[in-house]
Amino acid sequence: MNILVLNSGSSSIKYQLLDMEQEVLLAKGLAEKIGFDESIVSFVNGEGKKTKITKSIPNHLEGIKVMIDALLDAECGVIKTVTEIDAVGHRIAQGGSYFKSSSLVNDDVKTKIKDCFQLASLHNPPQFKGILAIEEVVPGVPNIACFDTVFHQTLPDHAYMYALPYDWYQEDGVRKYGFHGLSHEFVSKRAGQILNRKWDDLKIISCHLGNGASVAAVNKGESIDTSMGFTPLQGLVMGTRCGDIDPAIIPYIMGKRNYSTEDVDNALNKESGVKGISGVSSDFRDLENAAFNEGNKRAALALQMFDYRVKFYISAYFGILNGADVILFTGGLGENSPEMREAVCKNLSALGIEIDLEKNKVRGKETIISTPESKVAVIVIPTDEELVIAREAKDIISR
Repeated sequence: MNILVLNSGSSSIKYQLLDMEQEVLLAKGLAEKIGFDESIVSFVNGEGKKTKITKSIPNHLEGIKVMIDALLDAECGVIKTVTEIDAVGHRIAQGGSYFKSSSLVNDDVKTKIKDCFQLASLHNPPQFKGILAIEEVVPGVPNIACFDTVFHQTLPDHAYMYALPYDWYQEDGVRKYGFHGLSHEFVSKRAGQILNRKWDDLKIISCHLGNGASVAAVNKGESIDTSMGFTPLQGLVMGTRCGDIDPAIIPYIMGKRNYSTEDVDNALNKESGVKGISGVSSDFRDLENAAFNEGNKRAALALQMFDYRVKFYISAYFGILNGADVILFTGGLGENSPEMREAVCKNLSALGIEIDLEKNKVRGKETIISTPESKVAVIVIPTDEELVIAREAKDIISR
C-alpha cells in the first residue's frame, strides 16, 4: 500500500511517498517558490538518486502535476502509474473543534476546513489547495485530512479556555487549540517503545523545538496542556514569533507607532522572536555562531531568552503532571543542538533531571541523554510527522 503525504505551504509543497506495508520511504521532495518565475522542485528516490527541476510553477495545481511527473519519471521515478497511489494524506494545521480524529475528505470535511480558514489563515488555505489539486490531478484517490490540532482535543476546559468574555468562546471559537500535535503524538509514543513501557502509563513533557516551537504535557497518552494557543503565536519565543507577551503591548504600540492591525500582526509573527531580539537571524545555527564564535551579545540574549522560556514551560508542566517520567527533545533544533539541550536542562536537578554531557553530543539521532541517576529520562527523538499521517491514512482506508 503506497501513501502519498503532502504538506502544502503558501508557496511550497513538501511530499513523501511511503510503502506502508514495510513503512519504507520510496521518495520525497519539495516544490518551492510556487507563484514565482523560477520555481524549484527537488526529488530524491529511495535509492538516493536526486533530481532538481527549475521551471515556472504558477500555482499549487501545477506544482502537484510536476510532483506527480517526478514520481512517474522513467529514469528516477518510483511508480509506473498514479493508480499505484492508494491514498493521499494531507497535513492540515487547524481543525478547530470540529475534528477529534483524522478524516476521509468529503464535501462536509472540506466545508469545515474552510470554516477554519480564519483560525489559521497562513496554513489552512494552501493546505486546502493541496486537496483540491490532488482531486483534479489524481481523481478518485482517497484524500485523508490529518489535523495538527487533533492530539490536543483532550485538553480539559480549564486548560483550553481563556479568561475572556464567554461568548467569545461560544460564538467566535476563541480557545486554545494547540499545534505540532502530529509531532508530539509521534515522539511520545516512540518514547514508550524506547523505554519498553506502555505509552499510556507515562507522564511526558514533549519539546518540539525549531523555528516554530511548542511544549506539550502528555499524561497517560493524552495531551493535557500545550504552549501554543488560539494560534501558533502563543507560548515559547520562536524564530520570528514573539510567544507569550502582555496583551496590553498591542494597543500601546499601535498607538505609539500608528500601526494597523496588519502591521502589528506582521511584527508579532514575522519580525519578533529570536530574529527580533538578535537582529541577526531566525536560524538558530546563525545565532549560535554569532553568540559563541563572534561574541554577539544580542544573539546570546536571544538564545538565553529561548532557553529560559523552554525551561519555564518544562517546570510548569512538571507541576501540572505532578512529576514527569520523560522529557523529550525533537524538531530541527531539539534534535540537533546539544548546546540548547544542555542550557535548557541546566539547573533542573531539583526536578530530578540530570543529563550526561557526553551522551548529549548527538545530532539527529535517537538517544537517551540522561544519566543513570536521573529520575527523569531525557531523550532525543527525531520526529516523523509524515509517517504519522501515512499511518492514519492507511488505517482509514483499511476500515
